[in-house]
Amino acid sequence: MRVNDLVRFIKEREKIRVKKESGKKRPWTSDPILGKFRFCNVHREDDWVTRWLRANWYRHLGEDPDIWFAAIVARLFNNPETLYEIMPYVLPWKPEKVRAILHKRRDAGKKNFNAAYIVSTNGVAMDKVDYIVTRVLGPLWADRKKLRKYPEHVGEPLHKLYEALIKYDGLGSFIAAQVIADLKYLDRWQRAIPVDLYTFAAPGPGSRRGLNRVLGFPLELKLPDKGWWAHLNDLRAAVNKKMVDAPDLDAQDLQNCLCEFDKYERARLGEGTPKQIYKERTDATSNK
Repeated sequence: MRVNDLVRFIKEREKIRVKKESGKKRPWTSDPILGKFRFCNVHREDDWVTRWLRANWYRHLGEDPDIWFAAIVARLFNNPETLYEIMPYVLPWKPEKVRAILHKRRDAGKKNFNAAYIVSTNGVAMDKVDYIVTRVLGPLWADRKKLRKYPEHVGEPLHKLYEALIKYDGLGSFIAAQVIADLKYLDRWQRAIPVDLYTFAAPGPGSRRGLNRVLGFPLELKLPDKGWWAHLNDLRAAVNKKMVDAPDLDAQDLQNCLCEFDKYERARLGEGTPKQIYKERTDATSNK
């Protein structure tokens, strides 16, 4: 197993964040790949959009029972500028107001979506804004009385909400898992103490390859989800034992780190080039 290689990658990535946020100038690392390309943070809560959402979006919307819906809106667009403009019309949901704002932004040459997440019309021939507002968010809002019940009981698993969300048009495994990652740190879910608070994660292509690399499996092996999840949490225990004087990684953080490790290894081995060169942000909530 390549646990030590993964841990070295995680620690070096975290050192970059700490150095940058302490005000140190570049270079923050001698690693040419980590120094050149954009890699997500070790802990998702340190990503700049997540920080913006915590400080603005969720703080504004508070304890609304339909905060889960606002989390879906947040991660579909994932762009603070967009979210700031539509915030007054999300809870309660006012689709025509939101649609008008989004079309106006688009017509002015402003971006509505963050390119970090792939959001499409899933083959439906219609405007993406209209598709998201009507085909994705419309049915979710219509079912709000059913969906707002999560979590109903102390200990209710996060996976239960995840399984409910992925049944809806336009909410694949990736976006649904991002929504769960936001919600589990809100007061309502923290009070409920879901049994899988630290162990829940959903696999993606990058994290599957990353796990295979670390465990020595064939690169394109597609483990059944339950097997993948079990291996992930066994690896989480092994990684956290080596993360001395550092916060433990939950399963979603490790899943993300595996995806980034796979990206790093593809660059190192000449199997591919990361899509994004690192460009320093200039806003107050920025982080690498």
